[in-house]
Amino acid sequence: MSYKTKIVQFIILLFLGCFSINGQSKTYFGVKGGLNLTFFKVSESNFGFIPGSDAGYYTGAFCNIKIDETYSVQPEVLYILLNDFEFLNVPFYVKYEMAHGLNILIGPSINYFFDFFSNKLKIRADLSTSYNITKNLDFHVKYALGFKELTPNSLFLGIGYRI
Repeated sequence: MSYKTKIVQFIILLFLGCFSINGQSKTYFGVKGGLNLTFFKVSESNFGFIPGSDAGYYTGAFCNIKIDETYSVQPEVLYILLNDFEFLNVPFYVKYEMAHGLNILIGPSINYFFDFFSNKLKIRADLSTSYNITKNLDFHVKYALGFKELTPNSLFLGIGYRI
């Protein structure tokens, strides 16, 4: 079975699990999107690594499952387009409400690069913060940290809408 098939199966199982929990009033779904800035290092012959960056966009969906008044878990599936490169970012967050409407999210993310690397599956660490503008609308900033030189770091700026 190919990596692409395994990733698609994982995403389907993740969201089916969220739908099965949806009967509880503390679970909700949403969509999000925004700007993605990706930072990477490019090897330039004898000059070493030269930093570079590129801008793109992302769109996706999330499921928030409330654990108690301040903690929840939030899996997401994001499609990212960066020039000619496409990849999926699937973070699994632990979400903590620091103050009314202000949240911090932290967790690992699995990334599948459709055509960027020969090793297409990468794991990164994500740190995010969000602020609820209204009950259904939030603004979020996320930083995804790559663990190896060839895994780019990314900054996400966007909005989310609770359905």
